[in-house]
Amino acid sequence: MSIESGSLSINSENIFPIIKKWLYSDHDIFFRELISNGSDAITKMKKLELMGEANLPEDNKYRIDVIVNSEEKTLKFIDNGLGMTVDEVKEYINQIAFSGATDFLNKYKDKTNEEQIIGHFGLGFYSAFMVADKVSIDTLSWQEGSQSVHWESEGGTEFTMEDGDKEVRGTEITLYLNESSYEFSNEYRAKEVITKYCSFMPVEIYFKNENAPIEEVDEIEEDELEAEELEANDTVIDASVDEEGNVSEQTEKDATEDPAAKKPKKKVPKKPEPINNTTPLWTKHPNDCTDEEYKAFYRDVFHDYKEPLFWIHLNMDYPFNLKGILFFPKMNTEYDTLEGTIKLYSNQVFIADNIKEVIPEFLLLLKGAIDCPDLPLNVSRSALQNDGFVKKISDYITKKVADKLSGMYKVERENYEKFWDDISPFIKFGCLKDDKFRDKMKDFIIFKNLESKYVTLPEYAAASKNETTETAKENETTEKSNKDSSTDAENTSDISNDEDKKDVIYYVTNEQQQSQYINLFKEEGIDALILTHNIDQPFISQLEQQDLPYRFQRIDADLTDSFKEENHDEESLKVENDALSELFRKVLNKEKLEVKVMKLKNDKVSSIITLSEESRRMQDMMKMYKMSGMDPSMFGNSETLVLNANNQLVKYIFDNADTQNVPMICEQLYDLAMLSHKPLEPDAMTKFINRSNEIMMLLAK
Repeated sequence: MSIESGSLSINSENIFPIIKKWLYSDHDIFFRELISNGSDAITKMKKLELMGEANLPEDNKYRIDVIVNSEEKTLKFIDNGLGMTVDEVKEYINQIAFSGATDFLNKYKDKTNEEQIIGHFGLGFYSAFMVADKVSIDTLSWQEGSQSVHWESEGGTEFTMEDGDKEVRGTEITLYLNESSYEFSNEYRAKEVITKYCSFMPVEIYFKNENAPIEEVDEIEEDELEAEELEANDTVIDASVDEEGNVSEQTEKDATEDPAAKKPKKKVPKKPEPINNTTPLWTKHPNDCTDEEYKAFYRDVFHDYKEPLFWIHLNMDYPFNLKGILFFPKMNTEYDTLEGTIKLYSNQVFIADNIKEVIPEFLLLLKGAIDCPDLPLNVSRSALQNDGFVKKISDYITKKVADKLSGMYKVERENYEKFWDDISPFIKFGCLKDDKFRDKMKDFIIFKNLESKYVTLPEYAAASKNETTETAKENETTEKSNKDSSTDAENTSDISNDEDKKDVIYYVTNEQQQSQYINLFKEEGIDALILTHNIDQPFISQLEQQDLPYRFQRIDADLTDSFKEENHDEESLKVENDALSELFRKVLNKEKLEVKVMKLKNDKVSSIITLSEESRRMQDMMKMYKMSGMDPSMFGNSETLVLNANNQLVKYIFDNADTQNVPMICEQLYDLAMLSHKPLEPDAMTKFINRSNEIMMLLAK
């Protein structure tokens, strides 16, 4: 063939600048594209061999080689696939945006479908020009009598093509890197990128650094080598090994004097090892995988050395091909974030992390790998084209996760409870984000109670009815009386009569801060649920919107009659209430402060703050939306200070209202009550500490 030159035929106007500057957002992706092309070529060759159209040597072993040379600033990608003829180079290389893989599949689609072709996207080869000033191709087709071809291009628009001198089947692509891309000729940088994109490529990948020192050799006793392992160029030596492991050659005299020391050895070059795993765990049947293999895969891929809680092995062939493994990571430390990594593959080629079109948003809290060859990828393999098929994949993944969790609840309740603290944020987030997932999981959501046992809402409600039926009724009475005395603004947010009939679910948001309330509940045999995660508040709000027979109330929202003495003088209590209300409002300079004096059963409790559930939620919403300038009282009452008339300190204040230290004691009681309700503001905390020191000084005197 005479030397041929010309311009590349571009099927779409100005497409090449788009390829170079925009199509691939990450320039290192050319590794994936060129290695994938080599894998495609080998896959095609395997198909031809399988169909009997190609006869290959028995010792044929398919492989891809990546060779870096940091001195010459070059990269080579070599495969022993089917190669290309002159006409194929013209068609597949000189005409941009024509897909060789698509053409091949169309030709042979009825003959075999044993393996998938990765590169049906067309433009992968031209990603090389993102990092190279010059690219050359040397290729020899598998077809008998084919002439090898040498092709090269500088800049990516002009090319020359001539007969080549390649003697073995396959393709060799050489990149002469541009100045801004020299980093890719560095051994460690190149390995990093290959590991990122090609860790599970279905063809073995071998890496070589041409500038590295000569590789070490293994010295093995000759009689231990199999005959077929001996190569003609292996060097046999007589050697002995000293105590320090040093090998020294022996002279003939030495061997005569000490025949036992003479042990013929072979200098055998260390066998190269592929840098990828061609059979990732997800390609195996779940029954063929051990727990240790799952854990090792998790460690290797995600570099997380905390063992996963459990996993879901996805394996589906119809109506689409999808395989993968989803891991539930351990997330119960304060430093852990709700961020996972779902790696998406197509035919074992890495596409991207966390593609939301395929992976439901709530599943992004997990870690895993999903391989779906049927994904409708765009030309750069980095994003999905809009397709209803993608939604089906997403729905399937959601269903499998829900089935796994519900099955664990039914069959392995003990393990389900053991994992609950770790997986509950994920499940609740899924319920908030996905209606189908919520419908499947609603009967399998459990909560930890004050005894650290796990119960469902129906189980909690049933236990509460059995133990505290009267308490629930009295609580409803208290709620109604509060409404009767509320302002018009409060009436706009009244709970309907239907709401009043719902079972009250008490809950805790901070076990340390609300410990005083927890103790009161435990003393009266009233249970509560522990809801300390940030996601719990929106989750219970969603539950209340589902027409369930429950309403949630934090344990510091009110004190029911269960905590009060049954017999007391209402008239005298009213006198105390009026006197102490006036005193505390004056001392604290809070004219609108609501004070209630009650006779609590526990006389050790002096003061408590309560805030209605509706008012607290409104205040939380104001904080969330940064509505700090608005007055919380316009949405309902602010905090109520409850004073225990049975407490000795409260009695002292009532009996000695005009003494010198009573104002200080009033302030201290208020702050102590507030500390059990929420953190003090900075100024209030400073005053509280100073006042505490002052009180201790008085005691010391």
